[in-house]
Amino acid sequence: MTTARPAFYALAPGGWRDAVTLLHPPYTLWHLSYVAIGAAIAPTFDAAILGWTALAFLLALGVAAHALDELHGRPLQTTLNDSTLVALAVAAVAGAAAIGIAIAVRDDLWLLLFVAVGCLLVAAYNLELFGGFLHGDIQFALAWGAFPVLTAYFASAHKLGAAAVAAAVAAAFLSLAQRVLSSQVRDVRRRATAVRGTLEWSDGTATALDAGALTKSAESALQLLCVAIVLLAVALVLVRVT
Repeated sequence: MTTARPAFYALAPGGWRDAVTLLHPPYTLWHLSYVAIGAAIAPTFDAAILGWTALAFLLALGVAAHALDELHGRPLQTTLNDSTLVALAVAAVAGAAAIGIAIAVRDDLWLLLFVAVGCLLVAAYNLELFGGFLHGDIQFALAWGAFPVLTAYFASAHKLGAAAVAAAVAAAFLSLAQRVLSSQVRDVRRRATAVRGTLEWSDGTATALDAGALTKSAESALQLLCVAIVLLAVALVLVRVT
């Protein structure tokens, strides 16, 4: 088995490429789409609030969470040193928290609860604190699927309704599907040292199994889902702004 990239979107290590890889671009866009969906289905829509909320999640999830994840085990094999990753995480969380606090003070102090929960999730999930209690498939679905929807909805509507809950549950299931598909891919790309086997068909032909055969379908599904969810978010926002 030849050396594989740690993710289908990972670039060669070094320089600016590490920064791009660290962001997990397809997955960051996927989860930022939940922010847009939450804001778009709220009874009141404020494009500025959506923009600030999306920026806060980009900092907290796209930068801080992924920097801490890379610090904890180097899954993406970047060349960024530990001090750089810590600095990125701290600065990004501080920036996201500052945005949340500013909006909360101006609009609704209950938003401070979402800010606190978000900061906790970034650290506890990615560093597997509390014995890994908050690190798992269901926790991932709730933290990075349901939570962005609920936060964006509340930031716009200052309340939670049935639509918010339904959308959050849908986002959780979509994130759970993402987790199921990506777990197999990660195992093959990052942990497997060899793949051996043959798939025999009813017509007597056979197909040799390799790493690509084990990851292609799951990665194609992930890429298609990412595009679909981003386009859905764009469509819902366009409904509110046009």
